Amino acid sequence: MTGVIGAPLAVERWAVPGAVRLGMGRRTRLPAGDGFLVAGVAGGLDPSVRPGDVVVAPDPSAPMLAGALRRLGLTVHVGPIHTSDHLVTGAQRATLAATGALAVEMETERLRSRAGDRPFAAVRVITDTEGAGLWSPGTLRRGVRALKTLRHAAPALRQWAEAIGPREVVLAAPRSFCAGVERAVEVVERALQTRGAPVYVRRQIVHNAHVVRRLSDLGAVFVEEVEDVPAGSTVVLAAHGVAPAVRAAAQERELDVIDATCPLVAKVHTEVKRYAGRGETVFLIGHGDHEEVVGTVGEAPARVVVVEDVAAAAWVTAPDPGRVAYAMQTTLAVDEAEEIAGVLRSRFPALHAPRREDICYATTNRQQAVRVIAAETDLVLVVGSANSSNSLRLVEVASRLGVAAHLIEDVGDIDLGWLASARKVGITAGASAPPHLVDDVVAGLAGLGPVSVRESSVGAENIQFTLPTGLKEMS
Repeated sequence: MTGVIGAPLAVERWAVPGAVRLGMGRRTRLPAGDGFLVAGVAGGLDPSVRPGDVVVAPDPSAPMLAGALRRLGLTVHVGPIHTSDHLVTGAQRATLAATGALAVEMETERLRSRAGDRPFAAVRVITDTEGAGLWSPGTLRRGVRALKTLRHAAPALRQWAEAIGPREVVLAAPRSFCAGVERAVEVVERALQTRGAPVYVRRQIVHNAHVVRRLSDLGAVFVEEVEDVPAGSTVVLAAHGVAPAVRAAAQERELDVIDATCPLVAKVHTEVKRYAGRGETVFLIGHGDHEEVVGTVGEAPARVVVVEDVAAAAWVTAPDPGRVAYAMQTTLAVDEAEEIAGVLRSRFPALHAPRREDICYATTNRQQAVRVIAAETDLVLVVGSANSSNSLRLVEVASRLGVAAHLIEDVGDIDLGWLASARKVGITAGASAPPHLVDDVVAGLAGLGPVSVRESSVGAENIQFTLPTGLKEMS
């Protein structure tokens, strides 16, 4: 199956090599094809769009197409494009702008209706706006600029056309939010309801940009340190945990502290304190710059040695090799963490291990699930933020199985080039990624052709964590 790129005018067709001529206005025709993208120029309606900007109509595949265009360095807007049967000037533009349309031209809606249920997309480059009208000085210069922009956009348009086709989507289960993340997000929401905005949050409550943005819109204020919180205010400690020094600083400022630390992270803190209290050196397997590890080290800085990889495990030392223990960051790749622990055990026969596995159930389950879908798909997409350790580990787990795997913040991060030869796509999401982002990815793929969806499950999750005492009493 292939997609067709079409341009209404000959000059627009020149700007997009390989495009077919569609004709202008009511004389447009739709060529044969499995998907259609109309590309050309348009007049701007909304004040936010300027000559040279690109407008992508809000069709299902628009987020991916807009992302591809932005990666080419273009200024891109996604929004309605009005189709008129005549040139629109003057007061008519203001009237149309009031409807929410960003641009106006003469072909898109006619072509969309003829496409039926086949994939469709529209890309228009702005030539003129209300302040720089079609007949104002500089029209020729703006027109040439728009055509150059359209030509610059051509590689992204071709990627869209090459990505057209049917796909099977395999959803990993479990995926997305875990109990610890759900609890942390609810803590901030409840704090806003009971204390009122603003509620301050030290660092990101969980490592996901969408979650942070939504809570910010509700009135949460994210700060780096408790010293940035006004004295006497409410502060929420993020799910990754903090060092005792942070709690002490909050107490000095007489802050109303609500602790959203994941109970499984708190368990690791307790282990480290117990080991250190017995005079043992604690090898903490994890990434030294991760907030969870920083907080855990803070429980006993003089006793904790961070071990980031197998090479480090092969050379670390302890004052007394007979009094050693290890703990793990909860979001590590299970196989890699076990390999590091194996090296430590071989070097330190007296090494004490955690009573229960430190890597959290959600991390383990999501890694098992991604292994299953990686074995049967051409491409694995992991939804999660770049600073999410558990999301990054899912990409690594899939990649080690030989499948192309990519981390995406949301559907807009999908590179259309990945999809040209991928007919079976696996999708999962890190424990800090909202479920709706996965739905958006599936909807985006469906905008490129028929999609069949099935879920591949390695088991159900029914764990729930209670809220901190102060909030629980107010529920």
